[in-house]
Amino acid sequence: MEDVLDLYHEPYDPAYPVICFDEGGKQLFAETRSPLPMRPGQPQRFDYEYERCGTANLFMCFEPLAAWRQVTVTDHHTMLDFADCLRDLVDFQRPEATLIRVVLDNLSTHSLAALYQAFEPVEARRIAQKLELHYTPKHGSWLNMAEIELGVLQRQCLDRRIENQAFLTSEVHAWQAQRNQQASTVNWHFSTADARLKLRKLYPSFHA
Repeated sequence: MEDVLDLYHEPYDPAYPVICFDEGGKQLFAETRSPLPMRPGQPQRFDYEYERCGTANLFMCFEPLAAWRQVTVTDHHTMLDFADCLRDLVDFQRPEATLIRVVLDNLSTHSLAALYQAFEPVEARRIAQKLELHYTPKHGSWLNMAEIELGVLQRQCLDRRIENQAFLTSEVHAWQAQRNQQASTVNWHFSTADARLKLRKLYPSFHA
């Protein structure tokens, strides 16, 4: 926990960016009847019935100090999908960085071993050398600011029926562009000192 908290309070350095990474899902639903249009004083109305159209996965990369985020929509969230996101981060999103510090939780897929599942060893090693992974503790995913940003995405963009992945991708990218243009970010204040005071029950006790 303290490792992540100390990382959040380091000054901004584009050569060593701190990227928060998380993933979420979105169920896809189609309308079985056309919604009734809006009228003065009355919102658009939808029928309670719907058709299930599968699910989609959302990978969130969020750099709080740069007020930047990128959301990638995929069919699945396997190790191969995770590896593709890491390569994109290294080669296209932050190619100028010396080392990218990535904050993420302890899912089994969230490992540099995923790179060796997806790519040849030389390529996997090249990508891995540009990454430093920092894991949130068990039951401590709230420390990951990407989780907060996924919550904002859910409230502002995904709290409605979306039928297919193409439309989902279009809507997510529009939301992402607006948030980046507005330089929206998370103002994180919780520190290591706060943790030692407010979460002292999680620390071991020492008795003389």
